[in-house]
Amino acid sequence: MRATWWSAVLASVCVVPAAAVEPADVHGLWLTAQEDAVIAFGPCEDRVQALCAQVVWDKDAGTPKDTCGVKVARLERFASDAWRDGWAFDPRDGKKYKATVRIQEGALLLRAFVGVEVLGQTERLSRIAKLPEQPVCQPVQRTGAAS
Repeated sequence: MRATWWSAVLASVCVVPAAAVEPADVHGLWLTAQEDAVIAFGPCEDRVQALCAQVVWDKDAGTPKDTCGVKVARLERFASDAWRDGWAFDPRDGKKYKATVRIQEGALLLRAFVGVEVLGQTERLSRIAKLPEQPVCQPVQRTGAAS
């Protein structure tokens, strides 16, 4: 009887670990923290095992500041709950950085850095179900950052 009681106590205090993050968890539409762009993350066209990201909605669509169609990230492998070994392109400053992408508490964290990851900056994006209606990005093939 005592063993049964002790087992019940142990079972009641055990914490269920959070679900493991899967590589495809980042796929989909993500709104920037500034709510000025939506980035689509998914498999790269030329290598489906890699992760690519492209601007698919921009509040400045149709203006000279338009970034629609710009490829903003490419990461080659998924390891230790994050996409790694790739780059992120910041269209605001026109620079490419090393990068990692991970999901944490339902948000996408894109960490861009020069040198080592701990010296970088993290952009926090929120998942959205559909693109905002206006303005509309025109389907244009842009070179953006070189692959």
